[in-house]
Amino acid sequence: MKSLFLSGLLWISTCLTVFAGEGMWLPLLLSELNESEMQSLGMKMTAEDIYSINQGSLKDAIVHFGGFCTGEVISSEGLVLTNHHCGYGQIQSHSSLENNYIEDGFWAMSKDQELPNPGLFVTFIVRIEDVTEKVLSMVGEVPDGERNTYLSKAFEDVKSSMDLESYQEAKIRPFFNGNQYFLFVTETYNDVRLVGAPPSSIGKFGADTDNWEWPRHTGDFSLFRIYTAPDGTPAEYSKDNVPMKPRYHLPISLDGVEEDDFTLIFGFPGRTDQYLPSVAMQQRVEVINPARIALRDQSLAVLDKAMRENPEARIQYASKQARIANAWKKWKGESQGIAAVDGISKRKEMEAEFINVLIGDQSLSNKYRDILPEFRKLYQQNEEYARSRAIIDEVLNRNVELFRTASSLKRTLRVLKENGEQAYLDRIPGLISRMERFYKDYNLEIDLQIAKLMIQSYHKMLPEDHQSQGAKDNLEYAGGDLDVLINKVFRGSILTKGDLVLKLLKENPMGFYDQITGDFVYMYVNDILEHSEKAVFNPSNAINAEINALQRRYMEALMTAFPDRRFYPDANSTMRVTYGKVEGYTWNEDETYDHMTYLDGVIDKYVPGDYEFDVPEKLRQLQADKDYGDYSDSEGRLPVCFLGSNHTTGGNSGSPAIDAYGNLIGLNFDRTWHSTMSDINYDPTICRNIMVDARYILFLIDKFAGAGHLVEEMTLVHPKS
Repeated sequence: MKSLFLSGLLWISTCLTVFAGEGMWLPLLLSELNESEMQSLGMKMTAEDIYSINQGSLKDAIVHFGGFCTGEVISSEGLVLTNHHCGYGQIQSHSSLENNYIEDGFWAMSKDQELPNPGLFVTFIVRIEDVTEKVLSMVGEVPDGERNTYLSKAFEDVKSSMDLESYQEAKIRPFFNGNQYFLFVTETYNDVRLVGAPPSSIGKFGADTDNWEWPRHTGDFSLFRIYTAPDGTPAEYSKDNVPMKPRYHLPISLDGVEEDDFTLIFGFPGRTDQYLPSVAMQQRVEVINPARIALRDQSLAVLDKAMRENPEARIQYASKQARIANAWKKWKGESQGIAAVDGISKRKEMEAEFINVLIGDQSLSNKYRDILPEFRKLYQQNEEYARSRAIIDEVLNRNVELFRTASSLKRTLRVLKENGEQAYLDRIPGLISRMERFYKDYNLEIDLQIAKLMIQSYHKMLPEDHQSQGAKDNLEYAGGDLDVLINKVFRGSILTKGDLVLKLLKENPMGFYDQITGDFVYMYVNDILEHSEKAVFNPSNAINAEINALQRRYMEALMTAFPDRRFYPDANSTMRVTYGKVEGYTWNEDETYDHMTYLDGVIDKYVPGDYEFDVPEKLRQLQADKDYGDYSDSEGRLPVCFLGSNHTTGGNSGSPAIDAYGNLIGLNFDRTWHSTMSDINYDPTICRNIMVDARYILFLIDKFAGAGHLVEEMTLVHPKS
């Protein structure tokens, strides 16, 4: 099996069917798979410069930021650059009406002003190893239902044989739907402090209106610093900790970018599904996405109104609203992008090619001819379950905060039943910390409005048999009046009384257990969850298990049937490299977009006092005076953002944009709207990633914030000179 898939990877060098920019590649394999193509596109580095275990290389400057974004080390003192929206939760947690860092920005003028962030961590990759042969030899040919059990044991056996430092960890991840396995040796640092962030009028300029759009004018960045124990090893927060001395940090280019310049994006892309069958694509964009979008339309309307009218709500919900809106607009763009390039028809054409190959090869036909018909049957069986599951998830886990809290409490309280009183008590300190964070930014009235809409949609959108009988009974007992029901659910719940919840947890955790298990909100949510598990989740899980096993066979079949085509593994939150170039694009043949935006465009969008398009007075004055320092281009303009043809996804937020020489030229933070389809269908004609120019970042730190001491610790270079 290993030789088949390794050779499948090697076929890449002779294949022209995947375009430059497409694919998320393992840095370990660049020397044999990608180096020559990257250099043909203008790269001046070698694969060893990008990934090395023998010397400091680019990969040693890249961190998995909080497990959900990417960051990069940009100084010899552990300074980390990531997106403003990646650090948003931390910026918000330190904000109040008295110290409104969301609205005013934050800059530590000395290291003793840098702010600790409990729970925030960054993870480095020390090395990557191909362990496919070891894993698959231990698993063998086992039934699909037993495969995960055998895999878990194989993973533990492989990891236990590793020689690791006490602060290192080994993780094994599947590739090509479980046809290949790689091991990642990691180091995680838990003392990560906030150093600087521009105000949201810069870091989130354009907010929802400009989200996923181009032209873009957002200074989406923030700065953190990694601290270690005095001996340089990872450590929990302590005043005795010292700034990290990294193995490598990225130099920053002051020469900027031009169209067709080589670009490399390094980071931790979250998830893609490039090899879905057409029936799955169609279900996603025509069934699942519309259901999710409809629900978020409702909650976002409530949040938008509240945040525009109430400064305190704007602080409380800044991060939450951004999270909800981001996926909402992404799903809309994905569906429209697929439609625009006729992606489903193209996927069907590929499947027709696959069928033709099978027709011409009896042995392949005998082995794989059942796959596509079986996909159609399974996705049809799962469609109603999948739609209901998406709706239930939106109602209980995404939009209504109190429901999400009750749902998470169910998992915590289950510990008492399954593991005993001491195991439950051991979790109380962590629960107290989570609940304190929850109540700090909780607004009951806003949540009440959203809950009313979500409950109404739950009963309208779900099939009758997918609705909990308890939820239906409660609505009937309220006379069908949602206002009566909502007031009963919320007003009578202990969960709406933060002071009482925290007091009970601290003084009488067993009493809290007794109180919460009889609480109306908890029982309401618990009843929905229990019914959903039986009526929706369990049958859907059974079908999905068959789909996943079939997808593994399908991946094997594709790579066998098309030996001259280029295949790359889907993203799975592991370290990847993608490469392309700086370039604009044309949409609908009559809309052409340039590759670059400038500060003048920020001023053109300026709307005084507007939630999305206000501009700080100092930035307006700097623009009026053209006081750009060393950061303007050759024509005296200050670049803000630029486009590239790199294949990115969620998780690549905060990824460095790196030039041909290995220098930082920008910070990845978004894609154009219709590029969001690249998670399931990359198209080189319109898929573009959006990056904030490094010169704009330096300008804002130096000229706008007056934090030149931070620039002084960076390494600034002129590679084009």
